[in-house]
Amino acid sequence: MQPEGPAALRLSFGLKAVVAVFLVGWCVVAMFPLVWITVMSFRAPVDALSSNPLVVLAGPVTLRTSGGLSVLDFGLAGATGVGLYWLARRYRGAVVGSLSLGGSRVIGGLLASAVAAVVGAVVVLWLLPTLSLRANQALAAVPGAGWLASPVIGMTLDHYRAVWVQHGFTRNFTNSMLVTCGVVTVSLSVGTLAGYGLARSGSRLAFWLLLAALVFRALPHSVLAAGYIPAFLNSRELLAPLWNAPASGWFFRLFADSPPLLYGQPMAIIIVLVSINQPFTIWMLRSFFQNIPTELDEAARVDGCSHFGAFYRAIMPVMWPGVITTGLFSFLLAYNDYLVTALLLDAQSMTMVPAITQFLNRDTRAADQIEAIAAAVSITAPLFLLVVAFQRQLVAGLTQGAVKG
Repeated sequence: MQPEGPAALRLSFGLKAVVAVFLVGWCVVAMFPLVWITVMSFRAPVDALSSNPLVVLAGPVTLRTSGGLSVLDFGLAGATGVGLYWLARRYRGAVVGSLSLGGSRVIGGLLASAVAAVVGAVVVLWLLPTLSLRANQALAAVPGAGWLASPVIGMTLDHYRAVWVQHGFTRNFTNSMLVTCGVVTVSLSVGTLAGYGLARSGSRLAFWLLLAALVFRALPHSVLAAGYIPAFLNSRELLAPLWNAPASGWFFRLFADSPPLLYGQPMAIIIVLVSINQPFTIWMLRSFFQNIPTELDEAARVDGCSHFGAFYRAIMPVMWPGVITTGLFSFLLAYNDYLVTALLLDAQSMTMVPAITQFLNRDTRAADQIEAIAAAVSITAPLFLLVVAFQRQLVAGLTQGAVKG
């Protein structure tokens, strides 16, 4: 006889069906635009902009002019995906253990995720296309099996080549990585120390200061960015006293002979984005630190650790999932920022998100529209890979930061 507790909490079939339909419908609505523009980015303009969905999916004009994918290509792609997933599940623990520097499995997990990303990129971008080409050539010569090597769905990479090679989107990608990695590094370095201090401090002044910082975070970015524009444009005049003063001039001249122009510099944008997003980072890390019992700090202090030693040796090993989760949110906030980067960066230092407007504001030729779509898909790919690579740490961090009853 089953206990009454679990049976009482068991959902009815009707409620399960409603929840399942809602989840499936939500996934379709949320994922459809991304999937559809991804398909369009691999089609010729005639196919991509067709009003017939079947033409967009099949790409008949693309198939005649540029070739496409065969049944064998789909089979090899599916087998490669299954193989990579099996290898990741089978050998992840061993790789994490071998890469755990200093016995830290968190560092081992990060390095293992980086290795998996590199291996996956090499397999998908180089090994799989080479293997597919050779296999199609070999199978085409086999009597009765040539149809497996014949392209059935049109596909072209011309739009991606135009975006990344001809229009220099690689430079925008480099600028985005520089800005986002700088924001994450500074935000986590300051946020972990500030969040730990606020979580262990009972001072009301610190709480009100942080509350005031959140009000600053809630202001529109246009207001904040407009305040930085005059200072960045006149930075040489404003910083000249630091270079001319005998007490500080020798130090600043080690980095530059004259004051820099901050407008258009990625390092200046890092400072602006950190100042905007830092309150959110500190509040989030503070909530994670509050879920760690203070007895852990006290035990470390009894064993002879200083305050910083207890923080580094006892708290941070437990705190890594929360730090990674906060780092991912900081990365997304900086990576997806449009207004600040568009206003304070010049054309040479532009990141990927505002650079999309360059494609959208050009002549309304069909090829330009598809290239803009290819650029948009290129922006989403790193985010998707980042979430997939750190899904374990993300789930663990969100669980750790949940409210406990």
